Amino acid sequence: MKPRSLSIVAGLSYLVIFFAAIFANFFVIESIIADPLTTLQVNNLMVRFGIIAFLITVIFDVVVAWALYVLYKENILSGLSTLFRMMHAAIMGVAIFALVVVLTSTTAQEILHQVDIFNIIWLIGLFFFGIHLILLGQILRKPRLITVFLIIAGIMYMVDTVAHFALHNYDQYSSVFLALVAIPSIFGEMALSIWLLVKGGKV
Repeated sequence: MKPRSLSIVAGLSYLVIFFAAIFANFFVIESIIADPLTTLQVNNLMVRFGIIAFLITVIFDVVVAWALYVLYKENILSGLSTLFRMMHAAIMGVAIFALVVVLTSTTAQEILHQVDIFNIIWLIGLFFFGIHLILLGQILRKPRLITVFLIIAGIMYMVDTVAHFALHNYDQYSSVFLALVAIPSIFGEMALSIWLLVKGGKV
């Protein structure tokens, strides 16, 4: 496959991941946390679609990892970067099992417990995803602004995961950590997906 085609595949896959993750996180997971039993009973189909959306993110995460690896396989860091992204995808796949268990849960406490398990496992996966972003920023080199944001986002993912486990009062600072992760991540990864679609693979 030509570099330009690989770049388009990576860019489109990134967009699929964005929209699927937004739906699954901000519509499904947040609804479950806000009202576990009602969401599961009244919006059961939405919860099932949320699980499918998370599965889609895993599939396209692997596609992005493959496309970026082939695009930049001449870089010595490319293989290592790909492995860390694949680790993230694998751990995410395991985390989704907790959401499947939610479908058969009968109490709000049990539902929220499974959601907590999902979030903790996913959080561990994001630590490795952060390493991938740092390496990816080193591999790409340009556009410089995008690579800087990717590296910052990668560092923030790792810091956030460590803070979850290291700080007993993490909840008091959760909104701060969320902003520190979300801002560079959304800007860097969204900008990267657009760059891959518009300019990637042309040179």
